[in-house]
Amino acid sequence: MAMPNRRTVRDLRRDNRTAVLQRLYFDGPTSRQALGPATGLSSGSISNVVTELAAEGVLEDAGVVDSDGGRPRTLLRVARDSGHLIGVDVGETRVRVELFDLVMSELARADLPLETGGYDVDHLVGLIRDGVAAVLRDAALAPGRLLGVGVGVPGIVDRSGAEGAVVHGQTIGWDAVPLEALLRTALAAELPPGIRLFVENGAKTLGQAEMWFGGGRGAENAVIVLFGSGVGACIVSDGQIYGGAHSSAAEWGHTTVHVRGRRCRCGAPGCLEAYAGAEALVARWREAGAALPDGIEEEAAVSALVAAAYPAGVGQEAGGAGESDADPVARAVLDETAEYLGAGLSDLINLYNPERILIGGWAGLQLGPYILESVRAHATAYALRHPAERVTIELGRLGPDAVTVGAATLPLADFFARGGRRAPADETPAVPEQPGWRASVEERAAR
Repeated sequence: MAMPNRRTVRDLRRDNRTAVLQRLYFDGPTSRQALGPATGLSSGSISNVVTELAAEGVLEDAGVVDSDGGRPRTLLRVARDSGHLIGVDVGETRVRVELFDLVMSELARADLPLETGGYDVDHLVGLIRDGVAAVLRDAALAPGRLLGVGVGVPGIVDRSGAEGAVVHGQTIGWDAVPLEALLRTALAAELPPGIRLFVENGAKTLGQAEMWFGGGRGAENAVIVLFGSGVGACIVSDGQIYGGAHSSAAEWGHTTVHVRGRRCRCGAPGCLEAYAGAEALVARWREAGAALPDGIEEEAAVSALVAAAYPAGVGQEAGGAGESDADPVARAVLDETAEYLGAGLSDLINLYNPERILIGGWAGLQLGPYILESVRAHATAYALRHPAERVTIELGRLGPDAVTVGAATLPLADFFARGGRRAPADETPAVPEQPGWRASVEERAAR
Protein backbone atom coordinates (compact mmCIF):
# COMPACT_ATOMS: atom_id res chain seq x y z
CA MET A 1 0.00 0.00 0.00
CA ALA A 2 1.43 3.39 -1.00
CA MET A 3 2.15 5.72 1.88
CA PRO A 4 0.71 9.24 1.64
CA ASN A 5 3.13 12.03 0.71
CA ARG A 6 3.34 14.24 3.77
CA ARG A 7 5.64 16.84 2.21
CA THR A 8 4.22 20.33 2.41
CA VAL A 9 4.72 23.43 0.27
CA ARG A 10 6.95 24.72 3.05
CA ASP A 11 9.12 21.58 2.78
CA LEU A 12 9.46 22.05 -0.98
CA ARG A 13 10.47 25.71 -0.59
CA ARG A 14 13.06 24.76 2.01
CA ASP A 15 14.48 22.05 -0.22
CA ASN A 16 14.65 24.46 -3.16
CA ARG A 17 16.52 26.98 -1.03
CA THR A 18 18.89 24.23 0.13
CA ALA A 19 19.62 23.12 -3.43
CA VAL A 20 20.41 26.65 -4.60
CA LEU A 21 22.44 27.56 -1.53
CA GLN A 22 24.57 24.41 -1.64
CA ARG A 23 25.21 24.73 -5.36
CA LEU A 24 26.35 28.33 -4.99
CA TYR A 25 28.46 27.51 -1.94
CA PHE A 26 30.37 24.63 -3.48
CA ASP A 27 30.32 25.59 -7.18
CA GLY A 28 29.81 29.37 -7.17
CA PRO A 29 29.95 32.06 -8.23
CA THR A 30 27.42 31.25 -10.93
CA SER A 31 24.45 32.84 -12.69
CA ARG A 32 20.72 32.38 -12.24
CA GLN A 33 20.60 30.83 -15.71
CA ALA A 34 23.21 28.21 -14.80
CA LEU A 35 21.48 27.34 -11.53
CA GLY A 36 18.48 25.85 -13.31
CA PRO A 37 20.29 22.94 -15.01
CA ALA A 38 22.55 22.47 -11.99
CA THR A 39 19.67 22.10 -9.52
CA GLY A 40 16.85 20.79 -11.73
CA LEU A 41 14.61 23.69 -10.66
CA SER A 42 12.48 25.83 -12.95
CA SER A 43 13.51 29.38 -13.80
CA GLY A 44 10.59 30.65 -11.72
CA SER A 45 11.69 28.68 -8.67
CA ILE A 46 15.28 29.87 -9.11
CA SER A 47 14.12 33.48 -9.32
CA ASN A 48 11.99 33.18 -6.18
CA VAL A 49 14.70 31.46 -4.15
CA VAL A 50 17.47 33.84 -5.23
CA THR A 51 15.29 36.85 -4.47
CA GLU A 52 14.53 35.51 -0.98
CA LEU A 53 18.12 34.60 -0.14
CA ALA A 54 19.45 37.90 -1.47
CA ALA A 55 16.87 39.86 0.56
CA GLU A 56 17.99 37.97 3.67
CA GLY A 57 21.63 38.86 2.97
CA VAL A 58 22.71 35.26 2.34
CA LEU A 59 23.56 35.84 -1.34
CA GLU A 60 25.29 38.74 -3.05
CA ASP A 61 26.31 39.79 -6.55
CA ALA A 62 29.78 38.68 -7.69
CA GLY A 63 30.17 40.59 -10.94
CA VAL A 64 28.95 39.93 -14.47
CA VAL A 65 30.00 37.74 -17.39
CA ASP A 66 29.26 38.10 -21.08
CA SER A 67 26.77 35.68 -22.62
CA ASP A 68 26.61 34.40 -26.19
CA GLY A 69 24.99 37.34 -27.93
CA GLY A 70 22.64 38.17 -25.06
CA ARG A 71 22.74 40.49 -22.11
CA PRO A 72 25.59 40.06 -19.61
CA ARG A 73 24.73 37.66 -16.80
CA THR A 74 25.07 38.56 -13.15
CA LEU A 75 27.00 36.09 -11.04
CA LEU A 76 25.87 35.18 -7.53
CA ARG A 77 27.77 33.88 -4.54
CA VAL A 78 27.24 33.19 -0.85
CA ALA A 79 27.91 36.30 1.23
CA ARG A 80 30.79 35.49 3.55
CA ASP A 81 29.52 37.80 6.32
CA SER A 82 25.99 36.40 6.31
CA GLY A 83 26.88 33.89 9.01
CA HIS A 84 29.63 32.91 11.41
CA LEU A 85 30.66 29.53 12.80
CA ILE A 86 32.75 28.33 15.72
CA GLY A 87 34.75 25.11 15.57
CA VAL A 88 36.35 23.49 18.63
CA ASP A 89 39.02 20.77 18.55
CA VAL A 90 39.47 18.97 21.86
CA GLY A 91 42.95 17.72 21.07
CA GLU A 92 45.54 15.68 22.90
CA THR A 93 47.67 18.58 24.14
CA ARG A 94 45.36 21.59 23.81
CA VAL A 95 41.90 22.91 23.02
CA ARG A 96 41.75 24.92 19.80
CA VAL A 97 38.81 27.25 19.13
CA GLU A 98 38.39 29.04 15.79
CA LEU A 99 35.81 31.49 14.53
CA PHE A 100 35.03 31.41 10.79
CA ASP A 101 32.90 33.37 8.38
CA LEU A 102 30.41 31.50 6.22
CA VAL A 103 33.00 30.54 3.57
CA MET A 104 35.39 29.19 6.25
CA SER A 105 37.88 32.04 6.38
CA GLU A 106 39.39 32.24 9.86
CA LEU A 107 38.45 35.37 11.82
CA ALA A 108 39.88 34.56 15.26
CA ARG A 109 41.63 31.74 17.08
CA ALA A 110 42.40 30.66 20.64
CA ASP A 111 44.78 27.85 21.64
CA LEU A 112 44.57 26.75 25.27
CA PRO A 113 47.01 24.08 26.56
CA LEU A 114 45.51 21.23 28.56
CA GLU A 115 48.53 21.35 30.90
CA THR A 116 48.07 19.81 34.35
CA GLY A 117 44.27 19.70 34.21
CA GLY A 118 44.33 17.18 31.39
CA TYR A 119 40.96 15.74 30.51
CA ASP A 120 39.29 16.57 33.81
CA VAL A 121 35.78 17.35 32.59
CA ASP A 122 35.27 20.59 34.51
CA HIS A 123 38.73 21.82 33.49
CA LEU A 124 38.13 21.02 29.83
CA VAL A 125 34.66 22.58 29.75
CA GLY A 126 36.21 25.70 31.27
CA LEU A 127 38.85 25.81 28.54
CA ILE A 128 36.19 25.57 25.82
CA ARG A 129 34.22 28.36 27.51
CA ASP A 130 37.32 30.56 27.73
CA GLY A 131 38.23 29.85 24.09
CA VAL A 132 34.76 30.68 22.81
CA ALA A 133 34.72 33.89 24.84
CA ALA A 134 38.15 34.83 23.48
CA VAL A 135 37.29 34.44 19.78
CA LEU A 136 34.01 36.30 20.17
CA ARG A 137 35.83 39.09 21.96
CA ASP A 138 38.54 39.29 19.30
CA ALA A 139 36.10 39.53 16.36
CA ALA A 140 33.36 42.12 16.01
CA LEU A 141 30.30 40.14 14.90
CA ALA A 142 27.02 41.52 13.66
CA PRO A 143 24.17 40.58 16.03
CA GLY A 144 22.39 37.37 15.12
CA ARG A 145 25.00 36.14 12.65
CA LEU A 146 26.45 33.28 14.74
CA LEU A 147 24.99 30.03 13.41
CA GLY A 148 26.34 27.56 15.96
CA VAL A 149 29.26 25.89 17.68
CA GLY A 150 30.67 22.52 16.63
CA VAL A 151 32.92 20.50 18.95
CA GLY A 152 35.17 17.59 17.93
CA VAL A 153 36.07 15.25 20.81
CA PRO A 154 37.90 11.94 21.32
CA GLY A 155 35.66 8.96 22.00
CA ILE A 156 32.19 7.69 21.16
CA VAL A 157 29.39 10.26 20.95
CA ASP A 158 25.93 8.99 21.89
CA ARG A 159 22.98 11.26 21.09
CA SER A 160 20.19 8.83 21.98
CA GLY A 161 19.27 10.44 25.31
CA ALA A 162 17.25 13.53 26.17
CA GLU A 163 20.31 15.34 27.60
CA GLY A 164 21.95 15.63 24.19
CA ALA A 165 25.39 14.38 23.24
CA VAL A 166 27.04 12.09 25.80
CA VAL A 167 30.69 11.16 25.32
CA HIS A 168 32.22 7.79 26.18
CA GLY A 169 35.99 8.36 26.08
CA GLN A 170 37.56 5.27 27.54
CA THR A 171 41.13 6.33 26.69
CA ILE A 172 40.74 9.68 28.49
CA GLY A 173 38.76 8.41 31.47
CA TRP A 174 35.33 9.68 30.38
CA ASP A 175 32.37 7.43 31.13
CA ALA A 176 29.06 8.80 29.81
CA VAL A 177 30.02 12.46 30.20
CA PRO A 178 26.99 14.67 29.34
CA LEU A 179 29.22 17.10 27.47
CA GLU A 180 26.51 18.91 25.53
CA ALA A 181 24.53 19.70 28.66
CA LEU A 182 27.67 20.84 30.50
CA LEU A 183 28.66 23.10 27.61
CA ARG A 184 25.19 24.62 27.37
CA THR A 185 25.43 25.64 30.99
CA ALA A 186 29.02 26.87 30.74
CA LEU A 187 28.43 28.86 27.53
CA ALA A 188 25.10 30.39 28.53
CA ALA A 189 26.74 33.69 29.43
CA GLU A 190 29.04 33.74 26.38
CA LEU A 191 26.65 32.94 23.53
CA PRO A 192 23.50 34.69 22.31
CA PRO A 193 20.27 32.86 23.22
CA GLY A 194 19.34 29.94 21.00
CA ILE A 195 22.79 29.22 19.57
CA ARG A 196 23.01 25.50 18.75
CA LEU A 197 25.75 23.14 19.87
CA PHE A 198 26.93 20.11 17.90
CA VAL A 199 29.26 17.47 19.39
CA GLU A 200 30.92 14.82 17.23
CA ASN A 201 33.87 12.43 17.26
CA GLY A 202 37.04 14.26 16.20
CA ALA A 203 38.00 11.72 13.54
CA LYS A 204 34.60 12.24 11.93
CA THR A 205 34.94 16.03 11.93
CA LEU A 206 38.40 15.61 10.36
CA GLY A 207 36.81 13.35 7.75
CA GLN A 208 34.02 15.77 6.96
CA ALA A 209 36.51 18.64 6.51
CA GLU A 210 38.64 16.60 4.10
CA MET A 211 35.58 15.45 2.15
CA TRP A 212 34.21 18.98 1.79
CA PHE A 213 37.36 21.03 1.31
CA GLY A 214 40.40 18.76 1.07
CA GLY A 215 41.76 15.56 -0.37
CA GLY A 216 38.47 13.67 -0.22
CA ARG A 217 36.72 15.95 -2.67
CA GLY A 218 35.06 13.96 -5.44
CA ALA A 219 35.35 10.58 -3.69
CA GLU A 220 32.28 8.54 -2.83
CA ASN A 221 34.05 5.87 -0.76
CA ALA A 222 36.97 6.98 1.36
CA VAL A 223 38.73 6.54 4.68
CA ILE A 224 40.21 9.49 6.54
CA VAL A 225 42.65 8.54 9.31
CA LEU A 226 43.38 10.68 12.35
CA PHE A 227 46.92 9.83 13.49
CA GLY A 228 47.79 11.59 16.73
CA SER A 229 48.52 10.28 20.22
CA GLY A 230 46.11 7.55 19.23
CA VAL A 231 44.60 6.61 15.90
CA GLY A 232 41.04 6.75 14.61
CA ALA A 233 39.25 6.66 11.28
CA CYS A 234 36.29 8.18 9.50
CA ILE A 235 34.56 5.87 7.02
CA VAL A 236 32.75 7.47 4.07
CA SER A 237 30.43 5.19 2.10
CA ASP A 238 28.44 6.39 -0.91
CA GLY A 239 29.31 9.97 0.01
CA GLN A 240 28.05 9.75 3.59
CA ILE A 241 29.97 9.40 6.84
CA TYR A 242 29.21 6.06 8.45
CA GLY A 243 28.32 6.41 12.12
CA GLY A 244 26.88 3.12 13.34
CA ALA A 245 24.09 2.93 15.90
CA HIS A 246 25.46 5.64 18.22
CA SER A 247 28.20 7.37 16.19
CA SER A 248 30.59 4.72 17.48
CA ALA A 249 31.60 3.13 14.18
CA ALA A 250 35.25 3.04 13.07
CA GLU A 251 36.99 2.91 16.45
CA TRP A 252 39.75 1.55 14.26
CA GLY A 253 42.54 2.23 16.74
CA HIS A 254 41.05 -0.36 19.06
CA THR A 255 41.05 -3.24 16.63
CA THR A 256 43.39 -6.03 17.75
CA VAL A 257 46.64 -6.42 15.79
CA HIS A 258 48.58 -8.53 18.31
CA VAL A 259 46.95 -11.15 20.53
CA ARG A 260 48.21 -10.71 24.11
CA GLY A 261 50.22 -7.75 22.85
CA ARG A 262 51.08 -4.38 24.34
CA ARG A 263 48.55 -2.89 26.72
CA CYS A 264 46.61 -0.09 25.05
CA ARG A 265 45.61 3.01 26.99
CA CYS A 266 42.01 1.80 26.65
CA GLY A 267 43.02 -1.16 28.86
CA ALA A 268 42.85 -3.91 26.23
CA PRO A 269 45.92 -5.82 24.99
CA GLY A 270 47.17 -5.65 21.42
CA CYS A 271 45.23 -2.68 19.99
CA LEU A 272 46.54 -1.00 16.86
CA GLU A 273 46.79 2.23 18.87
CA ALA A 274 49.27 0.54 21.23
CA TYR A 275 51.67 0.17 18.29
CA ALA A 276 50.85 2.91 15.79
CA GLY A 277 49.78 5.85 17.98
CA ALA A 278 52.31 8.59 18.73
CA GLU A 279 52.10 7.94 22.48
CA ALA A 280 53.06 4.30 21.90
CA LEU A 281 55.68 5.32 19.35
CA VAL A 282 57.49 7.46 21.91
CA ALA A 283 57.11 4.75 24.58
CA ARG A 284 58.66 2.12 22.30
CA TRP A 285 61.57 4.44 21.52
CA ARG A 286 62.19 4.93 25.25
CA GLU A 287 62.06 1.18 25.81
CA ALA A 288 64.66 0.77 23.05
CA GLY A 289 67.04 3.06 24.94
CA ALA A 290 66.21 6.64 23.92
CA ALA A 291 67.24 9.13 26.59
CA LEU A 292 64.39 11.65 26.52
CA PRO A 293 64.00 14.34 29.19
CA ASP A 294 61.32 13.71 31.79
CA GLY A 295 58.17 15.65 31.04
CA ILE A 296 58.96 16.25 27.38
CA GLU A 297 55.83 16.99 25.37
CA GLU A 298 54.72 14.27 23.00
CA GLU A 299 54.97 16.41 19.86
CA ALA A 300 58.51 17.45 20.81
CA ALA A 301 59.45 13.81 21.43
CA VAL A 302 58.15 12.78 17.98
CA SER A 303 60.15 15.63 16.43
CA ALA A 304 63.26 14.36 18.22
CA LEU A 305 62.61 10.84 16.95
CA VAL A 306 62.30 12.05 13.36
CA ALA A 307 65.48 14.13 13.68
CA ALA A 308 67.36 11.12 15.04
CA ALA A 309 66.09 8.78 12.33
CA TYR A 310 66.44 11.23 9.44
CA PRO A 311 69.06 13.86 10.32
CA ALA A 312 69.26 15.02 6.70
CA GLY A 313 65.49 15.55 6.49
CA VAL A 314 62.89 14.44 3.95
CA GLY A 315 64.22 12.65 0.90
CA GLN A 316 67.30 11.20 2.60
CA GLU A 317 68.53 8.31 0.51
CA ALA A 318 69.99 5.12 1.89
CA GLY A 319 73.76 5.52 1.91
CA GLY A 320 73.46 9.24 1.07
CA ALA A 321 74.54 12.33 2.95
CA GLY A 322 73.49 12.16 6.57
CA GLU A 323 72.74 8.44 6.46
CA SER A 324 75.77 7.59 8.60
CA ASP A 325 74.46 9.94 11.30
CA ALA A 326 71.03 8.30 11.43
CA ASP A 327 70.09 6.55 14.66
CA PRO A 328 69.34 2.93 13.64
CA VAL A 329 67.15 2.40 16.70
CA ALA A 330 65.01 5.44 15.93
CA ARG A 331 64.80 4.34 12.29
CA ALA A 332 63.74 0.84 13.32
CA VAL A 333 60.98 2.23 15.57
CA LEU A 334 59.64 4.34 12.70
CA ASP A 335 59.85 1.44 10.28
CA GLU A 336 57.89 -0.78 12.66
CA THR A 337 55.28 1.96 13.12
CA ALA A 338 54.90 2.25 9.34
CA GLU A 339 54.34 -1.51 9.09
CA TYR A 340 51.70 -1.55 11.82
CA LEU A 341 49.95 1.45 10.29
CA GLY A 342 50.05 -0.17 6.86
CA ALA A 343 48.69 -3.42 8.27
CA GLY A 344 45.89 -1.49 9.96
CA LEU A 345 45.06 0.25 6.70
CA SER A 346 44.94 -3.12 4.94
CA ASP A 347 42.05 -4.10 7.22
CA LEU A 348 40.16 -0.97 6.16
CA ILE A 349 40.94 -1.70 2.51
CA ASN A 350 39.65 -5.26 2.78
CA LEU A 351 36.54 -4.28 4.76
CA TYR A 352 35.41 -1.12 2.96
CA ASN A 353 37.12 -1.10 -0.47
CA PRO A 354 37.75 2.67 -0.40
CA GLU A 355 38.95 4.48 -3.49
CA ARG A 356 40.97 6.88 -1.37
CA ILE A 357 42.67 6.88 2.05
CA LEU A 358 43.88 10.13 3.60
CA ILE A 359 46.15 10.33 6.64
CA GLY A 360 45.77 13.39 8.85
CA GLY A 361 46.25 14.38 12.47
CA TRP A 362 49.32 16.12 13.87
CA ALA A 363 51.46 12.95 14.00
CA GLY A 364 50.33 11.82 10.55
CA LEU A 365 51.28 15.16 9.02
CA GLN A 366 54.60 15.24 10.89
CA LEU A 367 55.63 11.67 10.11
CA GLY A 368 53.94 11.27 6.74
CA PRO A 369 56.73 12.66 4.56
CA TYR A 370 59.13 10.09 6.07
CA ILE A 371 56.97 6.96 6.29
CA LEU A 372 54.22 7.34 3.68
CA GLU A 373 55.93 5.21 1.01
CA SER A 374 56.56 2.45 3.54
CA VAL A 375 52.97 2.64 4.79
CA ARG A 376 51.70 2.26 1.21
CA ALA A 377 53.96 -0.73 0.59
CA HIS A 378 52.86 -2.52 3.76
CA ALA A 379 49.17 -1.74 3.19
CA THR A 380 49.43 -3.26 -0.29
CA ALA A 381 51.33 -6.29 0.98
CA TYR A 382 48.80 -7.08 3.73
CA ALA A 383 45.61 -6.30 1.77
CA LEU A 384 43.86 -8.37 -0.85
CA ARG A 385 45.27 -7.57 -4.27
CA HIS A 386 42.06 -6.51 -6.02
CA PRO A 387 40.96 -3.73 -3.59
CA ALA A 388 44.59 -2.73 -2.92
CA GLU A 389 45.15 -2.00 -6.61
CA ARG A 390 42.20 0.41 -6.62
CA VAL A 391 43.01 2.62 -3.63
CA THR A 392 45.29 5.63 -3.31
CA ILE A 393 46.91 6.52 0.02
CA GLU A 394 47.85 10.16 0.55
CA LEU A 395 48.30 12.73 3.30
CA GLY A 396 45.39 14.99 4.22
CA ARG A 397 45.47 18.48 2.72
CA LEU A 398 43.99 20.67 5.44
CA GLY A 399 46.84 20.66 7.94
CA PRO A 400 46.53 20.90 11.71
CA ASP A 401 43.24 22.86 11.61
CA ALA A 402 41.27 20.07 9.92
CA VAL A 403 39.37 18.94 13.04
CA THR A 404 38.42 22.53 13.89
CA VAL A 405 37.27 23.20 10.32
CA GLY A 406 35.29 19.96 10.37
CA ALA A 407 33.66 20.86 13.67
CA ALA A 408 32.56 24.19 12.20
CA THR A 409 30.94 22.40 9.25
CA LEU A 410 28.43 20.79 11.64
CA PRO A 411 26.42 24.01 12.20
CA LEU A 412 27.09 24.94 8.56
CA ALA A 413 25.51 21.70 7.31
CA ASP A 414 22.53 22.35 9.58
CA PHE A 415 22.20 25.82 8.06
CA PHE A 416 22.20 24.28 4.58
CA ALA A 417 19.61 21.66 5.54
CA ARG A 418 17.27 24.43 6.71
CA GLY A 419 17.56 26.32 3.46
CA GLY A 420 19.69 29.08 4.92
CA ARG A 421 17.43 29.77 7.88
CA ARG A 422 18.37 29.58 11.53
CA ALA A 423 16.75 26.88 13.66
CA PRO A 424 14.26 27.62 16.44
CA ALA A 425 16.04 28.21 19.74
CA ASP A 426 14.21 25.40 21.52
CA GLU A 427 14.94 22.66 18.97
CA THR A 428 17.42 19.91 19.84
CA PRO A 429 20.09 19.67 17.13
CA ALA A 430 21.06 16.47 15.37
CA VAL A 431 24.31 16.12 13.48
CA PRO A 432 23.26 16.72 9.86
CA GLU A 433 24.37 14.64 6.93
CA GLN A 434 26.97 16.16 4.66
CA PRO A 435 25.78 17.55 1.33
CA GLY A 436 26.85 15.88 -1.87
CA TRP A 437 28.75 18.91 -3.16
CA ARG A 438 32.31 19.46 -2.10
CA ALA A 439 34.80 22.24 -2.74
CA SER A 440 38.56 22.21 -2.89
CA VAL A 441 40.86 24.26 -0.69
CA GLU A 442 41.65 26.48 -3.68
CA GLU A 443 37.97 27.11 -4.44
CA ARG A 444 37.28 27.93 -0.80
CA ALA A 445 40.21 30.34 -0.64
CA ALA A 446 39.13 32.04 -3.86
CA ARG A 447 35.80 32.87 -2.30
